[in-house]
Amino acid sequence: MSKPRPQLVIRIGEALYGLQVAPKTPGECISAWSPDNAVVAGATSCFDGLGNTRAMADVGIKVALWATGLEIDGHKDWYIPSRDELELLYRHYKPTTETNYVYRAGDNPSSVPAGYPYTASLPAQTGIDGFRAGAPDAFDDAWYWSSTQFSRYAAWFQGFGYGYQGSHGKSYEGRVRAVRRFLIE
Repeated sequence: MSKPRPQLVIRIGEALYGLQVAPKTPGECISAWSPDNAVVAGATSCFDGLGNTRAMADVGIKVALWATGLEIDGHKDWYIPSRDELELLYRHYKPTTETNYVYRAGDNPSSVPAGYPYTASLPAQTGIDGFRAGAPDAFDDAWYWSSTQFSRYAAWFQGFGYGYQGSHGKSYEGRVRAVRRFLIE
């Protein structure tokens, strides 16, 4: 009997990976992406958060060192999700019942199946009790950093209240939730 495929699946090249989100404690923090707006060569992938995070850690970015230093449930392979990995988390773990932002947010060619722009009502609030607003592992109704650099001064983020995706100045503090991945094909 084969194992069922995880719901959170991301394509990296020809390989498919399942994603696991860290528990809120100790897997979430508040940090600037880069307080000094460092340009990080190798941190521009929209789908490979592990590669982005390693590139950030290699140049001493504090939040990347935090993520790569986590050990949770015996796992030491945590990282900051890429733009598309973070979108996939919103799509499956949306904590609120807020209406979604519908102008181009939600397009995700890396997810399996591919994600299409949100409608006002889809994605809906998650059906997983532990991730609904107020639950122990719920994402806050706030924006979260991805590991994907947008420009010299900005990086991509994902809003977890109504799904807005955009870029923000790297020196601003925002939330970060670690993830890990595992090969499924």
